[in-house]
Amino acid sequence: MRLYLIRHGDPDYEKDILTPAGILEAKALAKRLKEEGIDEIYHSPLGRACETMSYTARLTGIKPELLEWTEEIYYYLELEGWGKTHVFNVPGEVVRSVKKGEYHDNWYRRAPYNDPGLLKILKNINEQSDIFFAQHGYKKEGNLYRIEHQNSKKIAVFAHAALGTAWLSHLLAIPTSIMWSGFWPATSSVTTVLFEQRSSTWAVPRCLGFGDVSHLYAENLPVKPVGLVGNFY
Repeated sequence: MRLYLIRHGDPDYEKDILTPAGILEAKALAKRLKEEGIDEIYHSPLGRACETMSYTARLTGIKPELLEWTEEIYYYLELEGWGKTHVFNVPGEVVRSVKKGEYHDNWYRRAPYNDPGLLKILKNINEQSDIFFAQHGYKKEGNLYRIEHQNSKKIAVFAHAALGTAWLSHLLAIPTSIMWSGFWPATSSVTTVLFEQRSSTWAVPRCLGFGDVSHLYAENLPVKPVGLVGNFY
């Protein structure tokens, strides 16, 4: 199985819709996903993700399904010296200023991520992810997925930056703090995860490409730094 994890197009966050630039991104993305031959479409309940998805659904004729748990993570942490900060934008210098073991193995036990409310949100994402893939034939056991039935479908999920990278951290067994501070998916970008099978028993998620925006280049559209706080060029 292939998972195409997609961030919505350029947004008007206040209205929760796409900007004119975001609509162009969504149309370019739809053309790309049709060529990929996707089989199923899922989406976040938020307007900007739904609107992005709609162009692909219309072009492919695939009936989309709602995944309530893939809505964006709206959670802020109070950081000393930085103030109120969205979890996705905790500076990398804060995350990596401690000993390696503390920001890898024990990242969720130290500030700022040892927040009970945040950990509850992440726990729900992980549990819902496991249910989702079990429904598609892959039952999670430890860091592996037992193959209960073969699945060669290509599945697109239209969601968000913080949610998407948190989900990837669970799939790839990478600390969420590292995913959030070290990776950034552009609007309308596509991250592809293959459930790689090296035996008849187990599958392991393998990232084939992160944040791909080749569809934007194909249409001569710019990549916008939406969600980045620091420099971009």
